[in-house]
Amino acid sequence: MKTIKKALMAITILLSAISFGAPIKNAKTVTTKIYGNCLMCKTAIEKAGNIKNIASVNWDENTKIAAITYDQKKTNQDEILKRIALAGYDSEQFLSPGDAYAKLPKCCQYERTNKMAVPMKESKMDMEKMDHSQHTTAVLPDAQQDSPFKAIFDNYFELKDALVKTDATTAKMKSKELLNAINAVEMDKLKPKEHTTWMNVMKSLATDAKNISETQDIKKQRESFKNLSKSTYDLIKTANQPQPVYYNHCPMVDANWLSKESGIKNPYYGSQMLSCGSTIETIK
Repeated sequence: MKTIKKALMAITILLSAISFGAPIKNAKTVTTKIYGNCLMCKTAIEKAGNIKNIASVNWDENTKIAAITYDQKKTNQDEILKRIALAGYDSEQFLSPGDAYAKLPKCCQYERTNKMAVPMKESKMDMEKMDHSQHTTAVLPDAQQDSPFKAIFDNYFELKDALVKTDATTAKMKSKELLNAINAVEMDKLKPKEHTTWMNVMKSLATDAKNISETQDIKKQRESFKNLSKSTYDLIKTANQPQPVYYNHCPMVDANWLSKESGIKNPYYGSQMLSCGSTIETIK
C-alpha cells in the first residue's frame, strides 16, 4: 500500500511539473487582495502577473485574494502588482490607470472602493515593459528608476501649482496623492544618505500632506505647505534632478517653496501677489 501511495505521489508531482513547468526557484509566496468580479477577471489577472518559471498568480474570484509565488532574486511583489494594475485591476497596493480600467468588459468593471493605493500612470512604454516582462524579469516604470522620491516631488509640484491658482479642491486632491506617494516609499531600497534624510522628514511630510488633504480652507492649506516645503527641500537635496529646481523665498510670510520654473509664482498669495518673492538657491 505504501509503495502504491509513493508511486501515485510521484506521478502527481511529475504531472504538475509537465503542466506548470519547472518549479520557481528562491520562491516566496504572499497573499493580497486584487479587485475583480469573475472568471474572465481571473484569467486576465493571472495572465498579467504570471512569468514562466519566475512568478505565478492564483486569484480567487470569491474572496478576491491572490496567492503570488515568485523568485525573490528576479522579481518582487510590487513589480507583479504593477503589471496587474496596468491590465486594469486595482490591488491593495496599486490603483489601475483610469484608461486601463475603462477598457475592461462591462461585466469586469468592479466597484472601485480602494482609494489609498498608489496610482499607476499608464503609458506606451509601461505597456511595452509589461509585455516584455513575460519573457524576462519585470522592469520598474521609469518614474521609479530616476529617484525613489520622484513621485513625491511630482505631486509636490502639482500641489504647489494648485496653491498658486488658489484652487483648494485640486490642492486637497493632490495632497492625497502626495500622501500615497509618501506611504509607498520602500526604505530598504534607499541609499544611506537618502535613508538618513528620509527618516528625518517622513513623519513631518506625511503629517503636513494629511493636514492639507483634510481641508478646503486655502489659508490652512498654505500654512501647512510652509513646513511641507522645508521637508521637501531637505529631501530633494539628496536626489539627482534631471533639471534645475529653484528654491524661492516669500518675505511676506517668511516661508520658502520649490519650483521647476525659474519665474516667481507665489503659492502663498496666488494672484494677489503672484510675483512676490525671489530665488535663494538653484538645486542642480
